[in-house]
Amino acid sequence: MLLLFVWPFCGGGGGFNPPAQEMYITDGDASISLAGAWKYKKDLEPAIPKINNYHRYPTFLYNAMINPVIPYGIKGFIWYQGEDNVAAPQDYRTLFPMLISDWRIRWKQGYLPFLYVQLANYMKTQPEPSESDWAALREAQTMTLTQPNTAMASIIDIGGADNIHPQNKQEVGRRLALLAKNTVYDKPVQAYGPLFQDYEIKGDKVVLSFSETGSGLATKDNGKLSGFALAGSDQKFYWADAVIEGDKVIVSAAQVKSPVAVRYAWADNPDANLINKEGLPAVPFRTDSWNLSTGQQE
Repeated sequence: MLLLFVWPFCGGGGGFNPPAQEMYITDGDASISLAGAWKYKKDLEPAIPKINNYHRYPTFLYNAMINPVIPYGIKGFIWYQGEDNVAAPQDYRTLFPMLISDWRIRWKQGYLPFLYVQLANYMKTQPEPSESDWAALREAQTMTLTQPNTAMASIIDIGGADNIHPQNKQEVGRRLALLAKNTVYDKPVQAYGPLFQDYEIKGDKVVLSFSETGSGLATKDNGKLSGFALAGSDQKFYWADAVIEGDKVIVSAAQVKSPVAVRYAWADNPDANLINKEGLPAVPFRTDSWNLSTGQQE
């Protein structure tokens, strides 16, 4: 039995991008090239009638793409989230778990594994810490990990400012394969990048603890840590200095003498480089629970 891969409708004419010569199937370690002769006919099926924004109509995608395959036995789901929900990240906290629960009910196979991809980095990099609907949607995706038998691949490091679709899809697939290997097939592989676990305020510094550190914390470019911001009770964030000490990160900022909150990779397209030594990126997070619109506690 195979995983059911669901990719929200994005349009386009099909085919391989990048070309097959640059693509391969992987379980996270070994790989098989897709190069060679392929039989492919673009217009084999009749064209879908032209209806403006039909993929945004209620039930359209479900009735056309999900309902017909419900009778088939599967091993689990892989979901690649599109960008349409970015404008309403609070709603997503409810909607996404509901989708997962609904599909599991309809397949009648218990808590089928549900693997999904977090939104990539995208758009212009901001010079100062600021609010971000993209970051808030990523947070909602991380919160969904509280649902049973779920796993999330972070790709916060392989997006681009000018392309909403990450070009390095091989790495997206590899990270999903690691999750499947670990979650679905119970293989002992490092499938996650560092996950924020807890924090402690010590004077003018904040000590952050992480799980999924693998064989150790590191930076992607072996340089200075980036992507951390610190705020006091005034809720104004400043870029912070951060250093790795064992499985912890120590954060401070000259402008913040009495820190209250830390955020990491909290931006549309963050300049953030914390990884574990297996090369997997730290998942974006914040330690505060301030309402992202009003500044009050959520």
